[in-house]
Amino acid sequence: MGMAHSVAALLNKICYFCSMSNVNPDATIKIILADDHALVRDGIRALLEEESDLEVVGEVSNGLEALETVTQKRPDILIIDIRMPQLGGIETVERLNSSKVSATKCIILSMHDSEEYILKSVQAGAAGYLLKDTDKNEFIKAIHTVQGGGKFFSGDISNVLVNNLLNPSPNTSEKTQAKRNKDNPFDLTNKELLVLELILQGFTNKEISKKLENSKRTIETHRFNLMKKMQVKNLMDLSKKAREHQLVQI
Repeated sequence: MGMAHSVAALLNKICYFCSMSNVNPDATIKIILADDHALVRDGIRALLEEESDLEVVGEVSNGLEALETVTQKRPDILIIDIRMPQLGGIETVERLNSSKVSATKCIILSMHDSEEYILKSVQAGAAGYLLKDTDKNEFIKAIHTVQGGGKFFSGDISNVLVNNLLNPSPNTSEKTQAKRNKDNPFDLTNKELLVLELILQGFTNKEISKKLENSKRTIETHRFNLMKKMQVKNLMDLSKKAREHQLVQI
């Protein structure tokens, strides 16, 4: 019975696709973007506005602006970065859901795939959680799914939710973060660790992009973030520091 209840809860909480029967297929989905990097917002806007049924009606650079703009414009969906000045994405989503002033649905967009962030986002009421290297088709699918009343979590994210629902622990976040700080002092995401391993195996950006089915530009971004987080300037130092901290098994 316990397993049945767990599976039922799993099916209720994790939905990749949903029926669009309650949504007018001809209606335009109004979206607000919240990210403190203008270049990121510009890129997302360009991607979304290629779709005839999507319209970006506002852009903001922090959580407080997001709350104000959502209240004023009442968009269908808020796409929000998890880390922003003044008020972060998770706190913003939580305030929107607790206020019940707006029916706006929220999708968290983040470069972090840590269990702590994912679970806190779901608990705050986010209807979706996507990583910033999500491809266009999955991004658009997520928006339509959430607009239709469902929830959308990309594959890697859904695995975290499944494991947590089937193996709940009262101190999951604390234990996970403590272990992560010890084993991963640079706060690298799972994807960054994978890219790091492939880089140290001698694969080029182009070869890694084919292996991971990501664009070459996405891999270049991961490489840049690795260098920045680990505070190194070349491949030799990257390799040395990765081995010193036992981040990869080569």
